[in-house]
Amino acid sequence: MLLFTALILLCIYSAKNGAYYISIADIINAITGKSENNIRIILFNIRIPRILAAVISGWGLAAAGVAIQALLKNPLGSPSTLGISQGAAFGVSLAISIFGTQNLKSAYYTGIFAFIGALGTIFIIMALAKIKKLSYEAIILAGIALSSLFNSGTILIRYFADETELAASVFWTFGDVARSNIKETGILTIITVIASFWLFFNRWNFNAISAGEETAKGLGVSVEKIRFIGMITAAFLAASITAFHGVISFLGLLSPHIAKTLTGEDYRLLIPFSCIIGSLLLLGADTLGRLVIVSGALPVGVLTSFMGAPLFLYLLIKGYKK
Repeated sequence: MLLFTALILLCIYSAKNGAYYISIADIINAITGKSENNIRIILFNIRIPRILAAVISGWGLAAAGVAIQALLKNPLGSPSTLGISQGAAFGVSLAISIFGTQNLKSAYYTGIFAFIGALGTIFIIMALAKIKKLSYEAIILAGIALSSLFNSGTILIRYFADETELAASVFWTFGDVARSNIKETGILTIITVIASFWLFFNRWNFNAISAGEETAKGLGVSVEKIRFIGMITAAFLAASITAFHGVISFLGLLSPHIAKTLTGEDYRLLIPFSCIIGSLLLLGADTLGRLVIVSGALPVGVLTSFMGAPLFLYLLIKGYKK
């Protein structure tokens, strides 16, 4: 309840503050239709869609992160460390080079290619894990290798692109929650809600898997089926968010670890807490980016990387000490 209240208060603060200050009274008047036209335009056309996009994207990335960490039983698992986000970004760059920027009037072309890139990453990792019987630590290393491969592929596409396509490709790699409209945010909301319901419905299965695969199978959990569907769900979430808002790194890694300090390993609480914390972190980072650069906005992916990269290094060092 406290986290949800904090999220509501942060939404109000984000709606109020920016290049043009809006008071609480102005917000109430805008909702009731009594405010000036320019205030309504700022609120309903700019700030509220951006706030909703940040809340939904943060929730979805956190949900994908907690699912990956649960199913791989590895605290380093997330869409960015497994190369899912990078695969989606490669798909977006490929879409731009094939269709051209003049045909990318919406995110639907890029969404399809982003999902193909993310899904391809997951299939490669799962195939390697099954055929070569990779350990969970080796899966993370495979994801890092795929991240490097997709980043190199993206650079190669940009090398042969013209100036317009290059600018569009670079723009898509910046994490920015302001680029989607209400309709696209609505689509992303539907995807995130469905995925979140699936995750919460399987919270007991996640608890069983965390106790060990043999224990989970003894309790009647179809581990391979849950793992396959869960990884596809995480890939679909990450791909959708990347298609609409670009690469937002490390949020899926950061949110579950913060939630674990509050709830422990019980996925009945860990899943919703991680999702709310993800929304808080992304909305907070976006609000900070707007306030630091008043005339524009610092890419939110930069801020999440600054938060997540030290945690990633800390977890690596902690793991080696063990």
